[in-house]
Amino acid sequence: MIDWLAFVTVVVVSLVAASVVVTLFSLALRLGDGTEPWRRGASIALYILCGAFVLFGIYLIVPALHTVGQ
Repeated sequence: MIDWLAFVTVVVVSLVAASVVVTLFSLALRLGDGTEPWRRGASIALYILCGAFVLFGIYLIVPALHTVGQ
């Protein structure tokens, strides 16, 4: 039997996570385009945050990364 609540949860979390990563990346691109000095630092920080979200997603997907002693 399909657990529909779990399925809907996965779909919603996937859509929200994808939206967050795309938004962070697009903001980093937009901020990196300006001439003010603070924009470059903010752009780099957003790229790092975007990369952290991607690495965390990979960590959650690959079970070998978070099993202890098995």
